[in-house]
Amino acid sequence: MITARLTYWLCALLMVLGATAVAQTPAADVSPLVIFIGSPPGTPGDTVARIIGGPLGVELGRPVVVENRPGAIGTVAMAAVARSRPDGSVLGILGLQAVVAQHMLPAIPYDTFRDLAPVRQVSSVSNVLVVRGDGPLATLDDVLTASRKGGLTYASGGNGTPAHLAAELFRQSLHLQMLHVPFTGAVAGVTAVMGGHVDMMFSTAPAALGPLKAGKLRALAVSAALRIPTLPEVPTMAELGHAGLNVRDWHGLVAPGQTPSEVIAKIGAAVDKVLATPVVGERLAQAGLESTRAVGFEGLELLIRIESQRWAEVVKSANIKAD
Repeated sequence: MITARLTYWLCALLMVLGATAVAQTPAADVSPLVIFIGSPPGTPGDTVARIIGGPLGVELGRPVVVENRPGAIGTVAMAAVARSRPDGSVLGILGLQAVVAQHMLPAIPYDTFRDLAPVRQVSSVSNVLVVRGDGPLATLDDVLTASRKGGLTYASGGNGTPAHLAAELFRQSLHLQMLHVPFTGAVAGVTAVMGGHVDMMFSTAPAALGPLKAGKLRALAVSAALRIPTLPEVPTMAELGHAGLNVRDWHGLVAPGQTPSEVIAKIGAAVDKVLATPVVGERLAQAGLESTRAVGFEGLELLIRIESQRWAEVVKSANIKAD
């Protein structure tokens, strides 16, 4: 009897202690991972974040929330990243425009190289020189001839956007007469070209693919080192005799500047796995984007420095200022 009672009470005590231990065990971190985007929905950076967001959340075991904070050439979103706690709960999609912003604005509220920690480049996207589908400009030579005679107008999604930078490099390198007409976003610029209100645009591939397939736009050249899979019939600038006009927008994940290296490595490894899946690669390709091969944070850091130096002189020469 005594043995039975003792066994009973011992079991009860163990159950209580076990329940207490479970109650005191910290819950797994299921707080959302927020990815800030410095551009509106539907733009390439936003598209990238939404394609990788779900699978990345599965890899990391936490939900991912994409938050658009456009403004000040992408620096509003990057400032939000820089101010966040460096614990891996906040990331940002950094692109070419935000890197060039430091050369266009009097000041930005963070230091790109100190306050943002590179995680990994995710994708790149080529620019395509497009004109109206039924317009008089049928070749790149037509564009060059027309610009040297009386000047042409070219659209962009705003000052300092990849479309603007590509066209400005084109103008400066070939000594052309071209007038910049900025719009609010790439889609508005593409629409203006389709309507004949503007002569041409170095549109990002995703913004131009639909109108190109519908015959509303004509693609004359891509500003990439190689032809792009989504437009294999369109020659590169180099093929047409104009090497050095290689302009590609790109997207990389960054974290707050003091994020521990082990956190950066964990997120980077998860991104590697996500980009290696056929589904994600296919979705990026369908959007006109190209996923990058597995490169660590060092590769993205080098890219940021190279792009910053490359475009500083172009911006200065053309006196490009923020909208």
